[in-house]
Amino acid sequence: MVPWRKRFGTGIKMLRDITLGQYYQTDSVIHRLDPRVKLAGTLLFIVSLFFFRNGYGYLIAIAFLALVIKLSHVPFKYMVKGMKAILFLLLITVVFNLFLTPGEPLVSVWKFTVTKEGLRTAATMAVRLVMLVIGSSIMTLTTTPNNLTDGMEKGMRPLRIFKVPVHEVAMMMSIALRFIPILLEETDKIMKAQIARGADFESGNIIKRAKALVPLLVPLFISAFRRANDLAMAMEARCYRGGEGRTKMKPLIYEKRDRIAYLCILVYLVGSIGIGRFL
Repeated sequence: MVPWRKRFGTGIKMLRDITLGQYYQTDSVIHRLDPRVKLAGTLLFIVSLFFFRNGYGYLIAIAFLALVIKLSHVPFKYMVKGMKAILFLLLITVVFNLFLTPGEPLVSVWKFTVTKEGLRTAATMAVRLVMLVIGSSIMTLTTTPNNLTDGMEKGMRPLRIFKVPVHEVAMMMSIALRFIPILLEETDKIMKAQIARGADFESGNIIKRAKALVPLLVPLFISAFRRANDLAMAMEARCYRGGEGRTKMKPLIYEKRDRIAYLCILVYLVGSIGIGRFL
């Protein structure tokens, strides 16, 4: 029989390791940057990862990411902790690319063959996925949900020409990110309550584990719908009618540090893509 403390902590600890959507409050240069700079920088950083053709580009990207983490004052352990949630996806990506990529054979295991191209592709995909998750986490960890909403709304303003409801889209994305830690906390509470009543989420095969999740998912969905209904009623009580005619108490204004940040991102893009693609 699985010890009670082990049963109680394994699944809950995995939930607490998810850092996406959470905000780490501290005073740093990255925290004080305009959210539009962080949104653009994150997007350009992710795009740049798909332009590299050699290891030098990835080394520059890793150095740039390490510098941003250092300037953000967010503990590196806190960001690595969030990688545990995608460990299974990372493993599947590596295994599939390792064994299913045709090319020059290196090692044969039963009916599977590890190729030189497969090894290179697996390593590349793993590095890309890790840096993609960490780079995205830096943006959410250093930006409050309100600033993130304002930044997305300002950044997507040109889409109004095509009749895109920019304010509503930004609001939905912000609410979705904001609800991630709330739902994780709610899942933590429900899981503790179910384990205290004798539920077992760890033992058995995949089918048994899936069936054991039913007592967890039903109250979680009910709680999520209740929170969504409360939020809708609160917004309606405050006469929320969309973005038309709304003003900002703290309008976004670019400062000197934001222009310097844009320049640093441009230097990184030119250097990393130039060296990582054409060297």
